[in-house]
Amino acid sequence: MSQAKTGKIGLWTSTALVVGNMIGSGVFLLPASLAAFGSIGLLGWIGSSAGAIVLAVLYSNLSKLMPDALGGPYAYSRTGLGDFAGYLVAWGYWISIWCTNAAIAVTFVSYSTVFFPVLATNSLLSVGTGLGAVWLLTWVNTLGVKEAGRVQIITTILKLTPLILVSIVGLFYMNVDNFNDFNISGVSNFSAITATATLTLFAFLGLESATIPSGDIEDPEKTIPRATMIGTVLTILVYVLGSVAVMGMIPVMELKNSNAPFADAAALIWGDSARYWVAAGAIVSTFGALNGWILLQGQMPRAVARDNLFPVIFKKDNKKGSPAMGIVISSVLISALMMTNFTKGLTDTFTFMVLMTTIAVLVPYLFSATAYGVILLQNKFWQKESISKLIVAFLAFVFSMWAILGSGQETVYWGFIAILAGIPFYVWMKRVNQ
Repeated sequence: MSQAKTGKIGLWTSTALVVGNMIGSGVFLLPASLAAFGSIGLLGWIGSSAGAIVLAVLYSNLSKLMPDALGGPYAYSRTGLGDFAGYLVAWGYWISIWCTNAAIAVTFVSYSTVFFPVLATNSLLSVGTGLGAVWLLTWVNTLGVKEAGRVQIITTILKLTPLILVSIVGLFYMNVDNFNDFNISGVSNFSAITATATLTLFAFLGLESATIPSGDIEDPEKTIPRATMIGTVLTILVYVLGSVAVMGMIPVMELKNSNAPFADAAALIWGDSARYWVAAGAIVSTFGALNGWILLQGQMPRAVARDNLFPVIFKKDNKKGSPAMGIVISSVLISALMMTNFTKGLTDTFTFMVLMTTIAVLVPYLFSATAYGVILLQNKFWQKESISKLIVAFLAFVFSMWAILGSGQETVYWGFIAILAGIPFYVWMKRVNQ
């Protein structure tokens, strides 16, 4: 049955969801962050990329095993570890989605100041612009997953264009002497590699995106694993190639102080005017990431509500088959956070809240790896190929644990507090559904 007839999204839209959710605004600044360590930062990319591939294989395997499991990490965790573990994953993931969307919307406004400087000085106009983007995409996503998917494909193509152009053309403008400053961090090579791998790891959050709306994906058993692997590999190529090109074009000592490394690289190739179209690429990038995550902010609670672990309102679909109420409720929370962010004196609180939710994304990776191992062992999959699958589960668990440790003590502490805060709601839902 064709995609047009089923109303479901196919391989390329699913891949765009994966790529679009991973490639947000951070990639435009990462080369500068890595430059503070020297060219050794490129080895950090290798470490985090290897971990991303392991996680992509994990979710590909899980999607083949349970192609109709709605909610991705939530469904896998619930199947392998039970209702409570699944609920904690869903609760934390949902919180992280709308907190992250608030941050993305703020970043969208920040990049827009390049073309509209008044946004940098007028708080009312700034928050209005951010809220406008949120609610425009909320409306788009209530029209159905196909319409949201079309926006995702367009924005993904537009965001990749400047990154790929700068990355490829920049290779011809590189000076190999710029790589001579191998480690300027003042710590050992191992510590520097660990630090840069941790730094770059967060650029891969979202690789599991195609697993969440599985009920709206055509032929999920084949489409989800393909989209997950293609999207992850494509993102790795863009990240690594871009970092190599930019670090090769701009001296390390200059690069580490850059506020817009890709824009600076583009200016070296095509002149100062190129800064504007790179800034435009960053705006499109944040807009696309916002669209993809708004799609998921309705899909995740819908899956949980269908298992009677979230209120029934979240599982209601509109005439277009979209979990409209779940999307709208989440966008209301996003709006509240954004308005808090633009209130004097509360910016630091908002920033900290967004940072701590990183752990709420990493915990699902850890639980998914554990659940996969449990499922394999429960079904006594001891064939040769299943041993290799157990190895994947083990490697994904170790990598996820390392990533959580690398997030910092304060982030881990408050992140777990946010997750555990959902326990009373779990008890309430169990009581309601007795």
